[in-house]
Amino acid sequence: MRGRSYNQAMHSAQQTVLITETLDESCAAWLQARLPAGSRVLWAKAEDAAPLDHLLPLADALVVRTYTLVNAELLRKAPRLRVVGRAGVGLDNVDLDACKAAGVRVVSTPDANSQAVVEYVFGLILDHYRPRAPLPRRADDKTFHALRKTEVGREIADLTLGIVGMGRIGKRIATVAHALGMRVLGTDVLPEARIRDELPQVPFGFVTHADLYRNSDIVTAHADGRAENKKLMGHGAFQNFGSQAVFINAARGMLVDDAAVAAWLCKNPEAHAYLDVHEPEPPPAGNPLWDLPNATLLPHLASRTDTAMRNMSWVVKDVLAVLEGREPKHPAA
Repeated sequence: MRGRSYNQAMHSAQQTVLITETLDESCAAWLQARLPAGSRVLWAKAEDAAPLDHLLPLADALVVRTYTLVNAELLRKAPRLRVVGRAGVGLDNVDLDACKAAGVRVVSTPDANSQAVVEYVFGLILDHYRPRAPLPRRADDKTFHALRKTEVGREIADLTLGIVGMGRIGKRIATVAHALGMRVLGTDVLPEARIRDELPQVPFGFVTHADLYRNSDIVTAHADGRAENKKLMGHGAFQNFGSQAVFINAARGMLVDDAAVAAWLCKNPEAHAYLDVHEPEPPPAGNPLWDLPNATLLPHLASRTDTAMRNMSWVVKDVLAVLEGREPKHPAA
């Protein structure tokens, strides 16, 4: 295990922070202003291997988002590294065991994009159930009234929402769904009593996966990225989905078996899937969902708001804390 103590850091006046993906420039400037004199904040694109490999040996800190794979191989190239800041929520692209073995702290921003994801999920739900076709220019009487007859939606207060994963985002989803009058079902690996204690204002049914799938009009996935959740929702899961159900995944592509989703959609043309995340990204040309009319593939947009992006970029505060020998606010478990 490499030693990276506070005393060692104090003897190294100059520090280098390497940023490999998008980060709010004001947050990067905030960090630069607080580093010791002569320190540098450098940028190197994760996809440009040669420049990145050239700079890794200089890095005391690394700030990443989604596409930089922090594993044992990368850590061997960065012998000075003391902290990895993941500007985001999940740590799927960071090998925590390898970082621990190398003496590298890992910090993140666990609640940075929760509101953005919640809004996105309900945007998809409303788009699906409440169609809103704009009037053509200078619409005549016939066109106007034809649209009023055909654009008839469903009130989501009449629907049941099933939430797979009742963590930070799942609980917010449940709160909004309840406020809109929806019936809420949830499932999680955590004990039911703990979730109810954390969500006292929302009545919900805590059920098995199979019962949730069978009894939900809409299923939204918010499980975490632990290894046992790989393809959590496969053929067995989708066999329990309703013929007109809506499935939303704005969490992690690894949770879902695309072939199982495609088989379900082919069998049930009135069902629909909205997939914002994929494994890999982008989905390859041979992905069975591409040509299905009842599958909507989206380019990983759920967390893309100005506020959420800035919130995630403030991971630099915990990066600085580690570099200064202080305990970070959001260390990885």
